[in-house]
Amino acid sequence: MSDREFFVHESSYVDDGVKIGVGTSIWHFCHVLTGVDIGEHCKIGQNVVIGPRVRLGNNVKIQNNVSVYPGVTLEDDVFCGPSMVFTNVHTPRCAVVRNSDADFLPTLVKRGASIGANATIVCGVTIGEHALIGAGAVVTKDVAPYAVVYGNPARQQGWACECGVILKFKQHDVACNECSKRYQLTRSNVLVRIDDDATRHAA
Repeated sequence: MSDREFFVHESSYVDDGVKIGVGTSIWHFCHVLTGVDIGEHCKIGQNVVIGPRVRLGNNVKIQNNVSVYPGVTLEDDVFCGPSMVFTNVHTPRCAVVRNSDADFLPTLVKRGASIGANATIVCGVTIGEHALIGAGAVVTKDVAPYAVVYGNPARQQGWACECGVILKFKQHDVACNECSKRYQLTRSNVLVRIDDDATRHAA
């Protein structure tokens, strides 16, 4: 692939064996390690470290001062706010070496999820599609699709539309005030799209 198909700032390092998609930009003082696969039209901010062996989907945006460690997967359209933190070893010790793939607990951030500035995502969790993680939250367990969580430890405080607007329920059905997408809460407290795209999100 020609470097004209993507942009890497001259102050950044990209190791051998890295795949970078068309339209992706990698800005100042970044390091992308061996085995990383970055999708198309991603934006990687200043002072970001990715890898090794990490996969980013398409249209991922990572703000300044974020490290994406082995075991972390970011699907399409994921947003990582400034200085948010991923971990990948559940019980780290300097005196005990735990730096192999077998030691890393996988963390999956699903399509369209947003993680606020300074949030911490403890390894081993799955963040559901279009979930919204508040600034400074400490996420220690799985987050449901469309859920809004914040606090330490993070707890669910509501639901968000795919466009990011907080949904305000009066009944079990709701329409977003901004984009008019419609949702319904099931009896098992799962939020589901109920317009023409609902089947893709049914749980």
